[in-house]
Amino acid sequence: MPEVNVEINGRKYRMACEEGQQGHLIGLAKRFNEQVEGLKGAVGEIGDNRLTVMAGIAVVDDLAAAERRIAELEAHVAELTEAGHEIAAELESTEAAFAKKLNDAAKVLDSVAETLDQTSPLP
Repeated sequence: MPEVNVEINGRKYRMACEEGQQGHLIGLAKRFNEQVEGLKGAVGEIGDNRLTVMAGIAVVDDLAAAERRIAELEAHVAELTEAGHEIAAELESTEAAFAKKLNDAAKVLDSVAETLDQTSPLP
């Protein structure tokens, strides 16, 4: 199993990961370290453990907000999908009604043409 070295709050950590995930893990650690460094700048030196816990909670808060947004978007997609199905059903109904009226008009035209053929003298 491959291992990578990451740095969080000035400390180096050796972490194992699945093959091919090294870059992803390094990127995650870099993002988490940015969160820690941002908090350190905002609240000062409050101890490594408290700072790491606060950064973890901030990351989980961001995750919770993203999950809420995803749920809202999924609900919106479901509404749009339902509306699309309703529109498609209405369109099919309209097309069927139009086809019936067109067929009825064709029958009337055939009847008129037949009547004209019967009453017109042949040259």
